[in-house]
Amino acid sequence: GLTVISGETGAGKSLLVDALGLISGLRADSGVVRHGADRAELVADFSLDDAPLAAAWLGENELDETGDGDAPVCQIRRVIRADGGSRAWVNGRPVTLGQLGELAARLVEIHGQHEHQALLARASQLDLLDAYGRHEAAREPVAQAARAWSALLRERDGLVAQGDVSDRIGWLEHQHAELEREALEPEAIAKLNAEHRRHAHAAGLIAACESAFARIGGDEGPSLTRSLQQVRGDLQRVAEHEPRLGEVDAMLDNAAIQIDEALSLLDRVRDDLDLDPSEFERIEARLGRLHELARKHRVAPEQLAATRDGVGAELEQLRGAGERLDKLDGEIADARTHWRAAADALGRARREAAASLSARTTELIGELGMGGGRFAVEIEPLDEDRPDPNGAERVEFMVAANPGQPPRPLRKVASGGELSRISLAIEVAAFGLDAVPTMVFDEVDTGIGGAVAEIVGQKLRALGGSRQVLCVTHLAQVAAQGHA
Repeated sequence: GLTVISGETGAGKSLLVDALGLISGLRADSGVVRHGADRAELVADFSLDDAPLAAAWLGENELDETGDGDAPVCQIRRVIRADGGSRAWVNGRPVTLGQLGELAARLVEIHGQHEHQALLARASQLDLLDAYGRHEAAREPVAQAARAWSALLRERDGLVAQGDVSDRIGWLEHQHAELEREALEPEAIAKLNAEHRRHAHAAGLIAACESAFARIGGDEGPSLTRSLQQVRGDLQRVAEHEPRLGEVDAMLDNAAIQIDEALSLLDRVRDDLDLDPSEFERIEARLGRLHELARKHRVAPEQLAATRDGVGAELEQLRGAGERLDKLDGEIADARTHWRAAADALGRARREAAASLSARTTELIGELGMGGGRFAVEIEPLDEDRPDPNGAERVEFMVAANPGQPPRPLRKVASGGELSRISLAIEVAAFGLDAVPTMVFDEVDTGIGGAVAEIVGQKLRALGGSRQVLCVTHLAQVAAQGHA
């Protein structure tokens, strides 16, 4: 139905439109907060019975909720603070303003009294034509093909900008070969450092091992092994008088086994230690080369392996640059072909929609008091052959306000009243094609009156047959058509 909101200037009619705009995610400033108050709070409840797209969006974003009758409902709440900040909730859950805008676009369309100004921009005209023809599915392949073409062209330009890379390849080959001669993995470097420490302290290690071996199990003088054996013998002679001494003997037996294993390991360690000056010099030379490479490439020795891999990757890329350039030429040509095919399909759909929108709008501007006027959507092919994400053509809305006049671009129509009526005709022709259930008109009938205003009211009432239409108006002819 059509609900009309009327009243004197300044009575607050447009507050409803402002509130819905803020609920829809429009930018807000502290000026909307009443003087002396901390915040402004807005709450709107929407029934989703005739808003399947909004219900689906809520489900996808896990913001859905059902009411008492199990029918889906949607409550949007927004709080704007006096310091200019704001927060928003959907069904009690916090959301971003971006999410708020996405949801609101599926619930309500707002058309203000200056809405027609947007129709003067050619980009907006193209968008309106595509919305009228429902070209969303046809536009996406065009945009994707154009983006793919641009990415391939950037890659080719980057390779061409490198120029002659033979000197660079030669330098990288020398660097890579130098790095390849050494074992650069962090584990190998750690092992080399351990070997260096062992050889550097070999004399001290040998002396410590021999001393420990002699004190634990040596054949000459007192040793830990003989002392332990003597203690066990003394305890075993009296163990029959105290059973717990058997447990002590078992523990000492385990200790003797551990000591024997320690002696065996000490013996192996001592045998492995070698005072070989030539081996020590070889290890020091390797470490010196590693540190020299690290200084040269300005990295820690442990990062040399990653440096080697990076040099190898760049070398491989440069070696394949010529071959990649040849491939890119073919891929760029293919991307252009794909874009052209998608753009041609979109162009055919746009020409069909343009003819339909032209005929429908011409009919409506005649009903709105511009008899003999004519509206046409002129489609112009782009001059350049560069794939454009928006397609291969641009549109211009052309208008002949009176019989016999040649069509002129809509943006050059002088009369404000004519522009209002023409814009309203375009809007009425294009509206109602989407699934948005609520439409708000804020004084879009400015500049018209008399019988034309009555026709505008009839058009809005007809639109109310399939949508919830809210209209702010000063005109009695429009208000009289309201259901409420």
